[in-house]
Amino acid sequence: MAVETLVEKQKLGVNVVMKKGDRVRVKESVVVYHHPEHRGNAFDLKGTEGEVVDIVTQWHDRPVSANLPVLVQFSKKFKAHFRENELEII
Repeated sequence: MAVETLVEKQKLGVNVVMKKGDRVRVKESVVVYHHPEHRGNAFDLKGTEGEVVDIVTQWHDRPVSANLPVLVQFSKKFKAHFRENELEII
């Protein structure tokens, strides 16, 4: 017998206004070190635009409360995770 756990997105701290497929812009200074064109060097993503590809609420079919739940794809080779307050919908 399988047990299914249902968790509301609001309880996980996920903004229900932002959804998969939305175009977003990074509105705060976020420095990453894994950008493919600047690998190993600090790169600020402020002002960069991308598309929301996932809102992380589950991992291996278990509910999670991710610190950085919004996954944004900027190019074919580059994705990054963000908090909702670091992004704005455009």
